Amino acid sequence: NSGIKYNVSEALSTGMPPVHAALGFEYQILDDALHPDAQNGPTRTAGALYDLVPAPADTPLRPVGSWNEARVLFADGHGEHWLNGVLVVEFDLSSASFDSALAASKYAPIEGFADRRTGHIVLQDHGDDVWFRNIRIREITP
Repeated sequence: NSGIKYNVSEALSTGMPPVHAALGFEYQILDDALHPDAQNGPTRTAGALYDLVPAPADTPLRPVGSWNEARVLFADGHGEHWLNGVLVVEFDLSSASFDSALAASKYAPIEGFADRRTGHIVLQDHGDDVWFRNIRIREITP
């Protein structure tokens, strides 16, 4: 299991256990069919906003050994996760549905977790093989 973390807070990441956990939003990257974390519900599957917003069951995930294309958009509290050209997750930090998702997540006890509108980007892995290529980062201006 891996991920693209964004809106990461350096202060939260160094001030809470586990130290240097890179606390922020995560675009989940894994093999839905074979990785055990994907069996823990739709907020843990490929393309999901990890532990917060589920990806649909029919996510267009390509098979292991093929390249998948991910796109993350985050601006002014609005986020989108794209997988292979398909919008799979959309959320707004000011919505009641996001507040409910946050309250039910593992992030609920972390004060200020979803308060920021900017932060760092982190490529994460938990010991499984993962490859990234053609990474482009662009600032979105209103």
